[in-house]
Amino acid sequence: MEESRRPRHELVIIRPIGYRLTKQSKLLYKEPAYLICTSVKLPVEKLLQAYLWRWGIEVNFRDQKTLLGCGQAQVRKEIPCSKVPQFVTAVYSMLLLASSQAKIIDLPRPKWYTKLKTQRTTTQDLLNQFKAIKWTDSIKINFSDFVMMENKQRSAKNNPIHSLSSLFYTRN
Repeated sequence: MEESRRPRHELVIIRPIGYRLTKQSKLLYKEPAYLICTSVKLPVEKLLQAYLWRWGIEVNFRDQKTLLGCGQAQVRKEIPCSKVPQFVTAVYSMLLLASSQAKIIDLPRPKWYTKLKTQRTTTQDLLNQFKAIKWTDSIKINFSDFVMMENKQRSAKNNPIHSLSSLFYTRN
């Protein structure tokens, strides 16, 4: 191959930021990030932005595979095998769109769970919210009533609220 026709690549090395475990500890560094780009004319800012957006795409794939079961459908024919991932992706898109348009009140969190204000709502949070709404509709009780009733009847021996509270803390 001629020298001029050979594909060119650009290596971008992102230096890690130093951090300390405590105020007295020595300065530590993570490993640097290495990005290879096939377009040498692409500005570094755009390359870094595409790299950061890629993380959202990876989270999307993980959520669809693990939480929504994409790839686990029990179909054997060729056409349904190709349609199931499309359907799961459409459902996932509708879930994210509905969550962005709805005014979702977050469920109470355990004290050890810290959530940053800039962090996006996770798919598991959305699914838990959906389950709570569906369960409260099915047992004909409002979630805020549930919390108030639990506080009122905290000392009762045979409290029916304990069985209701177990519904809200089940895992998949």
